[in-house]
Parts: sequence; C-alpha cells; structure tokens
Amino acid sequence: MISSKITGTGSYIPSLKVENNTFLNSEFLNNDGSNFSADNNVIIEKFKDITGIEERRYAKPEINTSDMAFFAAEKAITDANINPEELDYIILAHNFGDLKKDQIQGDALPSLASRVKHKLDIKNPNCVAYDILFGCPGWVEGVIQAQAFIKAGIAKKCLVVGAETLSRIVDKHDRDSMIYSDGAGACIVEQTLEDDSGFISHATQTFANDEAYFLHFGKSYNLNETDNTQYIKMYGRKIYEFAITNVPAAMKTALDKSGYGINDVKKIFIHQANEKMDEAIVKRFYRLFKEKVPEAIMPMSIHKLGNSSVATVPTLLDLVLKGNIENQTVAKGDVVILASVGAGMNINAIVYKI
Repeated sequence: MISSKITGTGSYIPSLKVENNTFLNSEFLNNDGSNFSADNNVIIEKFKDITGIEERRYAKPEINTSDMAFFAAEKAITDANINPEELDYIILAHNFGDLKKDQIQGDALPSLASRVKHKLDIKNPNCVAYDILFGCPGWVEGVIQAQAFIKAGIAKKCLVVGAETLSRIVDKHDRDSMIYSDGAGACIVEQTLEDDSGFISHATQTFANDEAYFLHFGKSYNLNETDNTQYIKMYGRKIYEFAITNVPAAMKTALDKSGYGINDVKKIFIHQANEKMDEAIVKRFYRLFKEKVPEAIMPMSIHKLGNSSVATVPTLLDLVLKGNIENQTVAKGDVVILASVGAGMNINAIVYKI
C-alpha cells in the first residue's frame, strides 16, 4: 500500500526577540475605545498567566513571509537530502501574504508558493506550487493534502510550508496583539513503501455558522484613527470555548480511525495559541478516554516564540525532532498527534507514526 512520511523538517525563527516588558508603555484599549481600569503591569502579568507567553519573535523589516518560508524550506530539503527538482508539489500555508512593515496591503501575487519555488531556483514546470488559506491549521491541512496526493499516486515528494508575519497585521491598541509573532516551518512529505511508519489517519472540520467570524478583520480600537486600516481581531472567549469543546473530539476521531489506543500516543504537537487553552484541550481529550494526561505529553514553544499561526506546529515539530526543546524527544515507532484550530473556524488532526 502506498503511504507517506515526513523525511525532513526545517524552521526559521526570526532574530528579533520581543519581551513582554516591551508593551509596558502601550496604550491598550477596550473594543469601544475606552481605557482599561488596570495598568499595563497588571494586564501583561495576567496575559502571561493565561497564554504562557514571556516573549515572541518578530521578523526584521527587510524579511517578508515568503523569505522566511524559503529559509525553512531550504532546511527541510537539506534535512531530507533530496533534489528540489524532484518535488511534485510546493504547498504553502499563510493567511496574509507578504506584508511589508508599515504597509497595510498584503501581497500574494504571485503566490507565495511560486515565490518560494523561484527562490529555490526549481526549473521543473511539473513542480506545482500553490497557496492554502486555512487559518492557523493551514500547515497541517497542507500536509494532509500532500499525503492525499501521494496516496492517490499523483505525487512522490511534496514540500509543505507554513509561514506568517502576524506582527505586521496587529492593532497596537489591542492587548491581543501581544499574542502574535512571526516565523516559518516546513517539511518534506515523501512516498514510502518500506514500513508502517508515516501517516496513519486524520480528521478535518470547518465550522462556518456562528463560528465563521470568531477571527476576522476589524478596525483599530483607537476610535481616533480615521483611516481604513484593518487588523486581525478575535473573540477570545468564544474561541476558547469552541476549541476546548471541538478540538478534543476531532483528535479522538482521528485516533479512532487509526486503530491505535490513547495509551499508544507518545506526544501531541498542538497549535501554540494559548497555553491554558492547549492544556484544557489535551485534558478534555484524555477525559474522552477516561484517562489522565501523561506527564510531558505536550511539547510547548509558545513561552518563547508566541503564536505564529501556521508556523507553530511545523516549528514545534522541527525543534523536538532536532532535540532543541528540553526534556522532549521522540523515537522511531512513537505514535504522535498533530492538531490545530483557527480561523474558519477550522480544526484538523493527524495521527502519525515516527
């Protein structure tokens, strides 16, 4: 049976470190433009307690989303030890295109996937490059598509990248702006006939009724701003309640399809959106099986890297595989879950055997 597995990973972590104290002099406002009753010290401390974020990374002004995607892609290609001319697909997940610093218009023409193919200097016209807009779960969904192409017999090697510069699309008056960061992660997905490792099962859902606009574009909370600039906005409480209810169910669906049991799962690589939310998701997931959460089951990078949307899961996976997160390792034969949730509202999960 034709199957597929990840043969190489890579990530790009921007060099600009932005600590929480950077926001001490920010003018945070409520969505009606009014001031918070608490001062910024209290706001930032509460923010850290909930999200777990101590610092985040921003891209240098001259670095765009497609640049970071290229850097991560190069590393994944090197790690997999393949010739990029052999790639059948380049699938690039993002949400806002290339965003130049201090400009309000995203640029996705040509597609970011085509830009990465250009930067990689791939001459093969049969290497198909396209973008995927799927909210934060975009990279996970790109991986699902790559393995589907391989299973269908129309591809043997695919590059899947997730990259974003969220720092350039945030409202500085919105305290949620402290969540977002920049980064890129990538992997090579290849056909395999060798063993039972690789992709086992997956689940994907889109909720687009009341949930469709939980994440959306909106104007600044500073009502004195008169231009038409739009920023990323979210209904945090609604997203939290949605995620802790629906993500565990999707993860269970994927695991049930796989034929493996809950005690076979060694790691859960989950979208780095909010530490408390991720902990609640995993706790509810195990509760569905009437089990307690094992220690160290969930690697986390949000404390130092923040929420880089589509880049969080591939970056986290790369860091663990390369031994760059303390006390977090995986071994051949380990069953792991990759899961994400985000704008759409979209949810997905993959069961994968290392």
